[in-house]
Amino acid sequence: MRFMTHTEEELIAGCRKGDRKMQHELYQRFAGKMFVVCLRYVQGQLEAEDVLQEAFIKVFNKLEQYRAEASLTSWIKRIVVNTALNHQRGKLYMYPMVDVENMHGMAGQELTLSGYHFQDLLRLIQELPSGCRVIFNLYAIEGYNHKEIAELLKISEGTSKSQYARARQLLQSRIVALEKNGYEKVK
Repeated sequence: MRFMTHTEEELIAGCRKGDRKMQHELYQRFAGKMFVVCLRYVQGQLEAEDVLQEAFIKVFNKLEQYRAEASLTSWIKRIVVNTALNHQRGKLYMYPMVDVENMHGMAGQELTLSGYHFQDLLRLIQELPSGCRVIFNLYAIEGYNHKEIAELLKISEGTSKSQYARARQLLQSRIVALEKNGYEKVK
């Protein structure tokens, strides 16, 4: 099915009026990209679909509040991330606090993920424990700092740092295991 391509301003105006076709077009335009965001925060496709649906309900309900101070994509992404965080909040089982400098040589070591297939990287991130996965996404992908993450999740800054270090350590060990089993990087 082909959609008429409207400008973002037209889509926003139509959605604010409750026009179902405009809502459908807005959803079609952003759902794919936002689904990938959801997949990074949850463990499976069905759970990601639930988060995406809940997020878009919020998008349509809050569209009156959109003031174009950020791009529409950024505004929607923030709603999607917050919805995913709220969805995960009850599942955030954090590993015990560990001094980041004592993470078995991980301090200062870079984790390189280039050269891996997107689906493989997504699977590795999805396999992380909930707390590690959420903090890894917020810090490494979304660009939040540990202080912001601590405030957002109502945890200590040290917990955020140790969860991130734990996530990196787990990812690094899984990457080493992949390579030992003959994984070939994308060239």
